[in-house]
Amino acid sequence: MRTDLFINNEWRPAASGKRFPVENPATEELLADVALGDAADVDSAALAARACFESDGWRGLSARKRGRLLTKAADLLESRLDEFARLETAHNGKTLFESKIELTMTVNTMRYYGGWADKITGDTLPVDGPFLCYTLREPVGVVGAIVPWNFPLNIASWKFAPALAAGCTIVLKPASETPLTALAVADVLLEAGFPPGAFNVVPGGGSTAGAALVRHPDIDKISFTGSTEVGRQVMRMAAESNKRVTLELGGKSPNVIFADADIPAAVKGAQTGIFYGKGEVCAAGSRLLIEEQVHDQVVEQLAAGAKKLTPGDPLDKNTRLGALVSRKQQETVLSYIKKGVEEGASIVAGGKAVQPNGKGYYVEATVFDGVTPEMTIAREEIFGPVLAVLTFKDFDEGVKLANRSMYGLAAGIWTRDIQKAHRAARAIRAGTVWINSYNVYDSGAPFGGFKASGFGRDLGRDALDGYLETKTVWVGL
Repeated sequence: MRTDLFINNEWRPAASGKRFPVENPATEELLADVALGDAADVDSAALAARACFESDGWRGLSARKRGRLLTKAADLLESRLDEFARLETAHNGKTLFESKIELTMTVNTMRYYGGWADKITGDTLPVDGPFLCYTLREPVGVVGAIVPWNFPLNIASWKFAPALAAGCTIVLKPASETPLTALAVADVLLEAGFPPGAFNVVPGGGSTAGAALVRHPDIDKISFTGSTEVGRQVMRMAAESNKRVTLELGGKSPNVIFADADIPAAVKGAQTGIFYGKGEVCAAGSRLLIEEQVHDQVVEQLAAGAKKLTPGDPLDKNTRLGALVSRKQQETVLSYIKKGVEEGASIVAGGKAVQPNGKGYYVEATVFDGVTPEMTIAREEIFGPVLAVLTFKDFDEGVKLANRSMYGLAAGIWTRDIQKAHRAARAIRAGTVWINSYNVYDSGAPFGGFKASGFGRDLGRDALDGYLETKTVWVGL
């Protein structure tokens, strides 16, 4: 298990010599002591990334060869998928079932962008006058990527894979709770043959290593996934040096069930929308909006299903609800549950902390009914297995309620009427809308938010735009 910083293809301790503990949230046991990076280490990594970016060894590497390196790294990661999945589960608390799904997507993302590397092109423009005018698409430079603890390696790949494919170099700062798979994947890229400085990993605190990365003069672009509050801080800091920024932030996503929906399928989708990943998902369908004619039926089935979703050992292949990432996060989730009760909502399932094996930071799958739009649990992102059920009377009220949020990351729509589905998809302001499904992702489909959920896109062809500059060239004839 790698626990030092990865800078310039070298494993090294933090300049300060400091280290920090990484805990298994399911057992409360110490997993590792990891080097604690700070501004000095970020400086070393940024300078290494800059030197690589400007070197003949990187600039002279053809796009096709970069693509081959990413594809080779994907193959190497796939050969170690079970090992990485167990490590992801160990420091995040999510089930092994989920970790394997997410590691498979990580492999696919690396392969997808490996295929894009030699397909980034400019245009020839029909301008007035005796000129040849064309555009070049060039890498933005050195990228600082800051990623959260909920999908530690998967979201990291959403950033480093397109950045490397575009010809950028990168400094990755993983979350303090979950740095181990980011460090482990550095070994994979090293084995694949990426040159020194192309990929660097500096674990550390957000207010120290993260802030230093955003402010560093050799970082040209920041790609951040995290809370809306911290995203705003990142924007303010990046503005000091006019850094390019893309932000994928929080959500309070509506999952809308119309009366004409396939109810069993909708209930299953509602459960997946909020309880997958313990609800520690930025796009979680944490607001369930039910048309009043089917409200009682849906809530009854949903409560019954939630009660069967028993928290347990994340390494057990049959477990579908793991431990929250930390004691702090468990306390946050429990405080929201308490607030929901105090404000008048009714718990119809769950609501308590549990310890299946006498340890760990677990919270039951929780469903609130009787929620109104003004309640805290209907407005704020909880980031846990807590569902708020609201009711609406008709299509217009349902859409209005769906849009009654400062967030706009994702939404779900459940109906058998395809015209209604498309009308709702157009009317709801969200970066991703699922129809008769939820929590579906693909490396080729862009993902990102509207409103306070951020701007810019991860995944798909659109993600490459965040790592490229457009240069216009005029040639007099």
